[in-house]
Amino acid sequence: MKSLALTGSIGMGKSTVAAMFAAAGIPVFDADAVVHRLQGPGGRLVPRIEARFEGTTRDGAVDREALAARVLGNPDDLAALEAIVHPAVHHERTRFIVEHGDAPALLFDIPLLFETGGDAAFDHVIVVSAPPQVQRQRVLARPRMTPARLASILERQLPDVLKRERADFLVDTSGTLEATRAQVATILACLGLRASV
Repeated sequence: MKSLALTGSIGMGKSTVAAMFAAAGIPVFDADAVVHRLQGPGGRLVPRIEARFEGTTRDGAVDREALAARVLGNPDDLAALEAIVHPAVHHERTRFIVEHGDAPALLFDIPLLFETGGDAAFDHVIVVSAPPQVQRQRVLARPRMTPARLASILERQLPDVLKRERADFLVDTSGTLEATRAQVATILACLGLRASV
């Protein structure tokens, strides 16, 4: 089984590319989706997060805006949150691997792969990228996103140029969906994975 990591900065098109791999029959582990579930209504991390960051949950779920306001720009609080979240995500990842033990490859969508030093655990790293102006336009079109918040997020992320340098494969999402899909098909072919995308 090949283990593939998919990463890229905010607004680069990771979700779109991950969906293309999934459509090709490659099981995808979406770390962000797991975090949303763990912090969502009835999520098992909600009580621990409320205990450490009082007032950041509402109606049995984490208020992501309130939590982000609390931890962004505060390294100690961010480290405390990561100490709660990362082990739980690792547990879910292990369960995912066991569930898909017969797959020829697994794709792990991990936004902060390089930042957390996780890239060494994978056979290949795929970086999703687009020009800065495309990235900025995409991100600022999101609800409640501001230039200041985008800047704060980018401060925590390894610059795109450095991610590109460390990639085994690069997917440029600045073109059409068809062009992106063709790049995914090429990667699958290079890895000896027969799939149609």
